[in-house]
Parts: sequence; structure tokens; C-alpha cells
Amino acid sequence: MYFQKAITHKSVITDSKNDISNERLEFLGDAILDAVVAEHLFLKFPENDEGYLTKLKSKIVNRKTLSDIGENMEIRLVLNYNKTRTINVSTLEGNAFEAIVGAIYLDGGYDKAKQSLNNYVFRKYLNFNKLLEEEIDFKSKLFIWCQRKKLNLDFVVVKEHHENGQWNYEIKVVINHKEFGRGIGLSKKTAEQEAAKQTLQLIGEI
Repeated sequence: MYFQKAITHKSVITDSKNDISNERLEFLGDAILDAVVAEHLFLKFPENDEGYLTKLKSKIVNRKTLSDIGENMEIRLVLNYNKTRTINVSTLEGNAFEAIVGAIYLDGGYDKAKQSLNNYVFRKYLNFNKLLEEEIDFKSKLFIWCQRKKLNLDFVVVKEHHENGQWNYEIKVVINHKEFGRGIGLSKKTAEQEAAKQTLQLIGEI
């Protein structure tokens, strides 16, 4: 019964009572998903603060990521919705995915829901490393690493020039007077991030 509800969108409900659609299960699944992802990040990044973890979690449980998961799982093949109406099916799939998480929780408990997410959904349909790499502030991560080891860190502009109506910057990382990674970008911030990323790769931190 829970799983039938999880794939039933309110657009096909004719009864005034909306309890048989997946909206309540979606609400529950959202909370369970939030908890499982939070625990995963808490264990994966033991040295990072609450703000950093919150930023990463929001990247993983946002609408686009959930819709992508639902689409990759092909939830639309079993989704019960009104096909005569103009509806963003990808969004419905993301909502239904959360509802299915809620259904798994009600059927088997939190540990079962966590196991299903970690061992099946995340492993098969979510590239954690790619998502985290897109979101990680490499410059901040390098600063934290240098502070921990009491090293002096500087970002030095190697070159800046204006060409075809835009600025280009080349920046290098210098740690304790030793040069490490370099980065090029259309802004100093972009070039610094690239230089920091290359440095973290050189020192084996990513």
C-alpha cells in the first residue's frame, strides 16, 4: 500500500481527500533522505565544520539532483499521473523518489531505508565524488590544510592581461616560499580555485 501511494501523483486523485497521493510520503522521505546524507557527510568529512557540511548536503538533496536520480531510475515507467496535463515529469520523478524513500522507511524502518540508499541508490545513481568536487571550495580546503600544518600560504598573480574584451589571470600557489600549483581563469577567483585544486592534487589531498 505504501509503495502504491509513493508512485501516485495528486493529478490523478478525484477524491477531495488528498491522503492517497504521494505528498505525505514525499514529506517523510525528504526527512529520511536528509538524515542519511547528513550522516554520510559527517563521517566522510570529520574535520569540516557545520557550515561546510550544510553546503555539501544542500548540493546533494536539491531538486535537480533528486529529479536526476528519479529520471535515471526511470520512475516515470511506473508513475501514476495525469498524462493529459502539462506537468514536468522529471520533477514528479524526484518527488516520487522521496516518497519511495518514505515508503521504505515505513515498511522496514530507518536502517532499511539507509541501507537501500547507501547500497543501491547512491552507488548506482548518484556520483558523490563528482557532486562534491563541483561544490568544494578548493582554496578554503588548502587554507585549512596549511593552517593545520602551520605553513604560510600565498596566492601570487603571475600574469594578467586584457584580450578580446576580457581579462585573463594566471595565479600560482606558494607555500613556505615553495611554488606548487598554477591556475588560469577569466577571474582571479577562478584562477585561485584552479591553482588550489592543482596544489591539493600535488600534495595528495584530493
